Amino acid sequence: MGRSRRILIAACFLFLLAIPAATPAAAATFDGAWSVRIASSSSACGNGATASIDISHGRVESDDAMMTASGRVAEGGRISVTLISGMKRAVGFGRLTGTSGSGTWRGALCRGTWTARRI
Repeated sequence: MGRSRRILIAACFLFLLAIPAATPAAAATFDGAWSVRIASSSSACGNGATASIDISHGRVESDDAMMTASGRVAEGGRISVTLISGMKRAVGFGRLTGTSGSGTWRGALCRGTWTARRI
């Protein structure tokens, strides 16, 4: 491996180490049960669904047997989530506040928006 390539890999590694992770106290701000409303502007993708997720120490999980949710919440409420239901998979990004949140999602053929509220 060339010297410049090793330097590039080392720089990328150091950059990743410098990214601040959510502290347990910051992540706990969003702990609890959330109701998420998923919407799409395309009638072919359905016109909405509701999902329940739980956040614990900044980690997103689901209690729903029909859907699996995983992801994380970072400081400031930035959230990234993956939802899987059968063969369907969607990823979502957005921001949570103390009691609500919103963002966008996309799947293989569909995309849309989501809103959340703390239960």
